[in-house]
Amino acid sequence: MRDICEFSVSVALLDWYDHNARQMPWRVGPADRAAGVTPDPYRVWLSEVMLQQTTVAAVRDYFMRFTARWRDVASLAAAPDDQVMGEWAGLGYYARARNLLKCARVVTDEYDGQFPDTGDALLKLPGIGPYTAAAVAAIAFDRPETVLDGNVERVISRLYEIHDPLPGSKPILMEKAAALTPTQRPGDYAQAVMDLGATICTPKSPACGICPLRTPCLARIAGTQADLPKKTAKKAKPTRFGHVYIARRQDGALLLERRPDKGLLGGMLGWPGSDWSGTPSEAPPFSADWSVLSEEVRHTFTHFHLVLRVWTAELPADTTPDSLTILGKHEFKPSDLPTVMRKAHDLWQGQ
Repeated sequence: MRDICEFSVSVALLDWYDHNARQMPWRVGPADRAAGVTPDPYRVWLSEVMLQQTTVAAVRDYFMRFTARWRDVASLAAAPDDQVMGEWAGLGYYARARNLLKCARVVTDEYDGQFPDTGDALLKLPGIGPYTAAAVAAIAFDRPETVLDGNVERVISRLYEIHDPLPGSKPILMEKAAALTPTQRPGDYAQAVMDLGATICTPKSPACGICPLRTPCLARIAGTQADLPKKTAKKAKPTRFGHVYIARRQDGALLLERRPDKGLLGGMLGWPGSDWSGTPSEAPPFSADWSVLSEEVRHTFTHFHLVLRVWTAELPADTTPDSLTILGKHEFKPSDLPTVMRKAHDLWQGQ
């Protein structure tokens, strides 16, 4: 493997970033940093949690709504769980929202509303893993921490032409990425390498001709950039099945259940139903004249596909089943439901 000058790489990348940084509502750009503006750790942390396994385009509007409603970590910590989960609905991976609240409350109660400024200290907070700790420490506090997300993995694997497949190659990619991380402007550098992967060193058809690292890039020299990074083949996702039950009273109220805090869609309101398994039996939450819709809901989670049969019933206005949440006609908002439950609602409304 040909030697690469780490210093020249970081210099070239920072120079490129100074002229090409993406504008994002949570970011303090190079010019603002140079003028003495410092990033808000709350906004950096919030954006990083939202961006886990989600795109910038999907996150932008959620971030703007969150920060308009809860302007700092203390106001978020004081927010009712239902309101936060409702604002999060549609972003997916709902454990992130539960941990978001836990983290906000720990920072408020135990750290006087101030985020710790090192990766090791951040790692002790709920919901913060190695990547998020490094990103917040670097971007918010300019600590020389090494970030390694999917974009950075792609840049490093091509720059050094590493053919070992992911995820097994993560240790060597981290070693190479750490060697490139400068002690000067590490926060800008972290954002620069992520921007490079998102805009130029893309998964398909990388724009090598305008890349600031085209000269030292070993994959470009070898002509293997389109083949990298290599990944271990994923197992096919299984398909699970289930039933959900949508009941409306004559006064327009709807009957929902709150899911357990742990597990998929933890803490979210949704339609009562069966478990999600191979062939679950029908499991109405109470006796009623249930009818099944002719179409089914199809949804994909990280580890499996889900097919749901949707049952509906109309109930007398005085129906109050135990353990279910009753939302009046004007209290219920479909947008507060997690995506799979909203699909069931929309299918019911459509039919």
